[in-house]
Amino acid sequence: MNLVKGTTFTFLTGLGIAGNIFVLVNYIYLFRGIEKKPIHLILIHLAFTNILMLFTKGTPRTIASFGLHNLLGDVGCKVVVYLERVARGLSISTTSLLTVVQAVTISPRASRWKRLQPRSAWNILPLLLFFWILNSLISMNLPFYIKNSNNMNTSEFSKSDNYCYFHPDNWIIRWIFLSFMVLRDAVFQGVMGVASGHMVFLLHKHHQHVLYLQTSKLLCKTPPEMKAAQSVLLLMLCFLFFYWTDCSLHSFLSLLKDSISVSAQEFLTLGYAILSPFVLIHRDGQLAERCHAQ
Repeated sequence: MNLVKGTTFTFLTGLGIAGNIFVLVNYIYLFRGIEKKPIHLILIHLAFTNILMLFTKGTPRTIASFGLHNLLGDVGCKVVVYLERVARGLSISTTSLLTVVQAVTISPRASRWKRLQPRSAWNILPLLLFFWILNSLISMNLPFYIKNSNNMNTSEFSKSDNYCYFHPDNWIIRWIFLSFMVLRDAVFQGVMGVASGHMVFLLHKHHQHVLYLQTSKLLCKTPPEMKAAQSVLLLMLCFLFFYWTDCSLHSFLSLLKDSISVSAQEFLTLGYAILSPFVLIHRDGQLAERCHAQ
């Protein structure tokens, strides 16, 4: 069972890392061009966040699945779990920002949404820096409570995963930081929902306009911005699917520990980081051409 799990983790983690590196490198190349689009900078950050997530969560779990628990000491556990939690927060923050920027991009010039449009790609950098600071602070309690599994008594402490343990000394502090995490997720998902709803409305209007032109025997090509909006909506749906399925399974596992369900929950945690680059490659014509060329 562990051999199958380890092999599956190795394949999926390697596939996700390769896909995200491809997206990262190609969007960096596009960003170096004359027209520096804010959306490209956000996608670069999303790909980097996915790589960080896969390295800090996928790789250690792959190693642990093969029974190599001694590779991570206390310091290694603290660093890996802390970066994993920060990467998780960055994933939802960056996806939310991506949805808002794309909604602003396709909005009519007279719309109030247009006021939110960044003047240049560099205006996005302060927001990305804010995301790093916010998620680093929300997860700052973790290094004090994470221990390596080989140094802990499994009968005394609750197991958070198969290579590191979470041992909270102060439950009040734990619930304070947990509340901050829930509030962060709720705020960013709320923003994501409003922006995606606005995009759906604009895409519906565009679809009605295209149908009108077709009945009038006029040609109308779908603008690149509209195609990009559809891609962002697909990414957002992927994120919400993996996020809420992961949360549901996590709640179920808190009541009943089942090895198959635990493995499924571990795969779902990495699902968005693995799948999102291939959604971008499939939907973005430039990335698809580069992928076929290589």
